[in-house]
Amino acid sequence: MLKAVLFDMDGVIVDTEPLHHKAYHLMFKDYSIEVNKELYESFTGQSTINVCKKLVEHFKLNEDPEQLVLCKRNHFNGLFDYDESLQLLPGVLDLIQNYNKNGLTLVLASSASMGTINKVFTRFELDQYFVAKLSGADLKASKPHPEIFIKAAQAAKHPPEHCMVIEDSTNGLKAAIGANVFCVGYDSLNSKNQDYSIADLKINDFKAIHFEKIKDILN
Repeated sequence: MLKAVLFDMDGVIVDTEPLHHKAYHLMFKDYSIEVNKELYESFTGQSTINVCKKLVEHFKLNEDPEQLVLCKRNHFNGLFDYDESLQLLPGVLDLIQNYNKNGLTLVLASSASMGTINKVFTRFELDQYFVAKLSGADLKASKPHPEIFIKAAQAAKHPPEHCMVIEDSTNGLKAAIGANVFCVGYDSLNSKNQDYSIADLKINDFKAIHFEKIKDILN
C-alpha cells in the first residue's frame, strides 16, 4: 500500500536546470574549462560537490573542489534572485496538494544544497506539505547511490515497499532502484538524454499519478 512519496526537486518540482546551466557555464568560463554537452549531461542528478570533484579530476585543475562549488553557487544565487523563468513545473502543485489531501507522507530528496532547497520551498510556500527535506550535499554518497532514498524512507517513517519515488534523471532512478523503492520516471522536456526505461512507471503528465489513479499501485 502506498504511504509515502519521495520527491526529487530539480526537474520534478521546479525547473532550476536553466539557472544551474547558466551558473555552471559561468563557472566553467571563470576556470577556463570547456565542458562538452555529453560530459555536462552526465552530471544530471548529482550533487554540486561531486560534479566539481569530477571536474577537478577530469581537467586536472590545481583547485579545491569547494572553490568551484562556491563560484558556481554565487552565480546561481545571483540568478535565483532576479531570473523570472524559475517556476513550478506544470501540474506539480496540484499533485502535491492531491497527495497531501489524501494523507500521503511527502519527503523531499534532492541533490541540491539545502540552501537552494530552502530558497525554492520558501518562494513557493511548499514547507506546509512536506514532513522532511533531505539534501544529497549533506550525505556521504551522491545519486546514483541509494543512500538519499533510504534515508528519505526513514524520514517518512514508512518501509521502502510502501514508498514511491518521482525522479527525472537516470541517476535518480538508479538510486531509487538501489533503495528498493517503486520509481516513477517523469519525462521532463528539460531533462535531456535520460534513461526512463529503467523506471517502474514512465509519465509525462503529473495527472497520470494522482492518488486516485495510483493508490493501489504497490499492491
